[in-house]
Amino acid sequence: MEISKFDKMSDEALVHQELQLERDLLGVNFRHRTSQLDDMSQMKKLRRDIARARTIQRSRETAQGLAKNALRDQHRNTFKPGAKIEDGEDSGDGFLKGIAGKLGLGNSEEDQD
Repeated sequence: MEISKFDKMSDEALVHQELQLERDLLGVNFRHRTSQLDDMSQMKKLRRDIARARTIQRSRETAQGLAKNALRDQHRNTFKPGAKIEDGEDSGDGFLKGIAGKLGLGNSEEDQD
């Protein structure tokens, strides 16, 4: 993702994007460890996107006179994994959802009762 897209996001969307990228990196790392990853460049791309998001966050914190990681701490509680990000992109590759589905642990209303 280009840095200009990160610049256009609100503080909350930026934090959510970074947290989703971290989740995606964990998924890619898991697939790499289990020899299911076809494109090794995904890891590098995700790490760079995480660094870009953190850089923008830190510059906003500095501009607002906030402590380090203040934006992340402020918006972390509102993050919902796999939710749509502000720009409409569906985040995440859903590999955990697929595993949960195979194990019969779906997100249907019947399972939550």
